[in-house]
Amino acid sequence: MTRPEPQTDHDTATPKGPTGPDPRGRALVAILRGLTPDEAEPVGAALLEAGIDTIEVPLNSPRPFDSIARLVRAFSGRARIGAGTVLDPEDVRRLADIGARLVVAPDCNPVVIRAARLHDMACLPGVFTATECFAAIRAGATGLKLFPAALCGPAGLGALSAVLPPEMPVYAVGGVGPDDFADWLAAGAAGFGLGTALYRPGMTAAEVGARAARIVAAFDAARGVEPAGATQGRAPTPG
Repeated sequence: MTRPEPQTDHDTATPKGPTGPDPRGRALVAILRGLTPDEAEPVGAALLEAGIDTIEVPLNSPRPFDSIARLVRAFSGRARIGAGTVLDPEDVRRLADIGARLVVAPDCNPVVIRAARLHDMACLPGVFTATECFAAIRAGATGLKLFPAALCGPAGLGALSAVLPPEMPVYAVGGVGPDDFADWLAAGAAGFGLGTALYRPGMTAAEVGARAARIVAAFDAARGVEPAGATQGRAPTPG
């Protein structure tokens, strides 16, 4: 992960403006591991204000379904909300029931991928090898989460990109930060999942917003996009 309806358009691999690709679409996923339900709305608002509108709450966070439900109620027309660390297809059903639109996993489990697609949800399974990448694609993944990206490095992604379908977005996740964006983008990354570089349990919404603004500025600079207001653009979350 079109701009006008981020919660209902699930088959777009690149962001679209009124007449074509939106050059300011930001493929940035906020990974809020450890978020509590009471923090969900203020942190979500801070992320949106900074220009990040794809939000993932890992299921090993406190009461994750409550946090996701609150985010969906508050921001469903403005953001794509979903869950990470999704390992069970039953959790996919629960997520669909509360309006989540994104499923992210640390592994490549075809059962989870197919469950997500059955519910018309975007799905980013975790992959590391070409074998896992193509297994995920065959199962219906709308994008790939290269994890842990730091162990693969941009050179490893470059090798994978030579054989992957060019329309399949790859998100670098795990040990990646703003200083590395340019190298990863040059290697073929579509975007990034940001965890501790963006959010740690106990941070205030203001602290998260400040980090998010710096990350957005670094991402735009790495792509050579001129700043035009932090809240413009739609993250091209695939699916």
